[in-house]
Amino acid sequence: MAGGAAGAEALTRLLGPVLDALAAGARDRGGPAPVGLPAALDEAWRDTLTPGGGATTGGGAWPGAPGGGATTDGVAALSELVRLFTAGSVDPADPRCVAHLHCPPLAIAVAADLAASALNPSLDSWDQAPISTTLEPAVITELAGLVGYPDTADGVVTTGGSESNLLGLLLAREHAVRAATGTSAVRDGVPPGRYRIFGSAVTHFSVHRAAGLLGFGEDAFVPVRTGRDHRLDPEALDAALSASTRDGEIPVAIVATAGTTDLGAIDPLPRIAEVAANHRTWLHVDAAYGGGALFSETLAPLLDGLHRADSIGLDLHKLGWQPVAAGIFLTRAATNLAALARRAEYLNPADDEDAGYTSLLGRSLRTTRRPDALKIAVTLRALGRAGLGALVDRCAALAVHAAASITARPELELYQPPVLTTVVFRFRGPDELNARLRRALLSAGRAVVGRTQIDGRVWLKLTLLNPDATPADVDGLLRAVVVAGTGELEAAR
Repeated sequence: MAGGAAGAEALTRLLGPVLDALAAGARDRGGPAPVGLPAALDEAWRDTLTPGGGATTGGGAWPGAPGGGATTDGVAALSELVRLFTAGSVDPADPRCVAHLHCPPLAIAVAADLAASALNPSLDSWDQAPISTTLEPAVITELAGLVGYPDTADGVVTTGGSESNLLGLLLAREHAVRAATGTSAVRDGVPPGRYRIFGSAVTHFSVHRAAGLLGFGEDAFVPVRTGRDHRLDPEALDAALSASTRDGEIPVAIVATAGTTDLGAIDPLPRIAEVAANHRTWLHVDAAYGGGALFSETLAPLLDGLHRADSIGLDLHKLGWQPVAAGIFLTRAATNLAALARRAEYLNPADDEDAGYTSLLGRSLRTTRRPDALKIAVTLRALGRAGLGALVDRCAALAVHAAASITARPELELYQPPVLTTVVFRFRGPDELNARLRRALLSAGRAVVGRTQIDGRVWLKLTLLNPDATPADVDGLLRAVVVAGTGELEAAR
């Protein structure tokens, strides 16, 4: 077992083989992604992973299967599968892996995560996670202070932006239903009515999905126009809310975005907060990406007004360099979390709570929860705001460099200057050519470049989250894009 007095010794014997397998797998891969087309890779991996393929022993069957047995050498199994897993994964620490908001995690955070896995606490009761029950609220308090929230704030560690957006809208639903009917949506159900959620036309899809899960239907989301920069128009928002109220609808929430997935666009938060206050409507800010700008003295002003939101979602597995998952949900008043309160006699009986054995069960939609706050706490203590801010600034500087390099290349077209660390551009040519060149780079294992669609056109995207990457790395990546695009263009002639 990984815990107990002998746990450290047991892990020590295994860490060496794991680290060796990670290094060997990276050499096998030889780049940011495995080489090959998906069907061929899938077939090769299945041949290795299925019974008889070499990943198991004991008569060619999985351990524990009828007629099979346990693996004869656990270290060998660990080494083989970790090496294969590494070779078959993309590596966000490679400067050419830039497709998604998928960061290379800090080694210190990964090491902290090992301790969390070894002890395996679950935050649904004090007696499963004594110190974690203190640690998570402490981390929440520190991050709430970074946002500028008052002492009344509270929150919870989540799996990421999707869960945080669902939580924000759940609390908004409770607020709206109580204001309209005096009842609780959680306890009594959602009364009949036409409920509406407002956000920009490029609001993250998880908000639409949350509207469906909460019983409003995805069509309850009202997309408000944006400019070419993808920032929500406050005047259009105000008009949409006024029209909705006149039509007898019930506004549930405004969802502002601080860092859209494609452009990193940040909605005008102070003006949106004014609209929300005037209409007495809950304001949730999806800052899963842009929230990392709070660490940077240079970029933090982009988030002015964030503290006026009723709830906020942050993701530290983006511009925070944490292993997945490291989402944060914050709300400016702890009383807002009452909608999540639960009593389970086997987890948080009232007399235990009265005796001081408090539980975090009533802060989350989940019961079993990992102590993801540990890796965050270690990172915050080790690097502080200044250390994390320096990493943010380096990535932002790479984005500025990338934009300048794209502008200097006649083969490439820049969509707009970067706001945070994403750069949207395209190879000059048909849409299908941009789609093909991206796949060509991926199947060759040369680069993992993002793709999106704006105004009906296919664009490529660099999501620069690696603070160890250099301008030379970016220039080399852009050269690879140009070579691939030129090759695809010549092949089409």
